[in-house]
Amino acid sequence: MSTATHSVTLLTREGCGMCTAALTQLRAICADFGLEPATVDVDAAAATDPSLRAEFGDRLPVVLLDGREHSYFDVDESRLRADLSR
Repeated sequence: MSTATHSVTLLTREGCGMCTAALTQLRAICADFGLEPATVDVDAAAATDPSLRAEFGDRLPVVLLDGREHSYFDVDESRLRADLSR
């Protein structure tokens, strides 16, 4: 288990079935590291940060690790676990 503190964020949108599945998977992975993933709806956030939807809106869900893109469409579980262990 990692002693470093990481942040995991899922970029999503309402009605996205793949996003719902990714969140379920992320919650299980993050729980093993004592973390809770945050979620950001890119459509709702567009009012204050339109660049978020412009950059990521066509490839949701997107997993951000420590604010950087880690994976999209699918959670790369083995890579995420390895990176959270660092």
